[in-house]
Amino acid sequence: MLAGLWRTLLPRACPGCGAQLGAEVGLCRACRAGLHARVESHSPLRPHPEPHLLTLGRYRGVGRRAVRALKFGGARDLAGVLGQALAAGVPPDWDVGAVVPVPLHPSRQRQRGYNQAELLAREVARHLQIPCVDALSRTRATRQQARQHAAGRYEMAGAFAVKTGRLPSGPLLLVDDVMTSGSTLQACQDVLHAAGAAEIYIAVIAR
Repeated sequence: MLAGLWRTLLPRACPGCGAQLGAEVGLCRACRAGLHARVESHSPLRPHPEPHLLTLGRYRGVGRRAVRALKFGGARDLAGVLGQALAAGVPPDWDVGAVVPVPLHPSRQRQRGYNQAELLAREVARHLQIPCVDALSRTRATRQQARQHAAGRYEMAGAFAVKTGRLPSGPLLLVDDVMTSGSTLQACQDVLHAAGAAEIYIAVIAR
């Protein structure tokens, strides 16, 4: 909340490079030009290790700074430019029918004020002109994956559930901000498969 207030009162700097922003929203023109979504050749997720993962790159540089500003700095306007970049990279042959955001636990969402994955998912869906479906809930709070060593990731099994109602037909695009170990996305994918989703693709800002 306070971060968002300061962003409106103070001169705006690009979260990616620190340059002064003019009429641009989210990122400066130079940082925007460096956003290129690509399908990763390898993914740790089962049962489809490849090519089901779309990213804007590794968790470093502009991508890392943009994620942190969106996630922790109240820079919600970044969801627009990052979501648009992700949507532009979705292969047409994926034939995605709906976008599904990875949910936050209600306590964490109340603390942050929003779910950054939901903001991204809504922008991706808007640009693809398909529905964004709030199909998942987080049933228990878990430790943040990015703060833990890969060998000691918190077990995510059972942390998510599919909400009541039918899932949209056709392939789904599961959206989150960052993939670390992949355990969060794997847990979401598993419950969606169990609920009847046949094909699930993944889109994240950074890996």
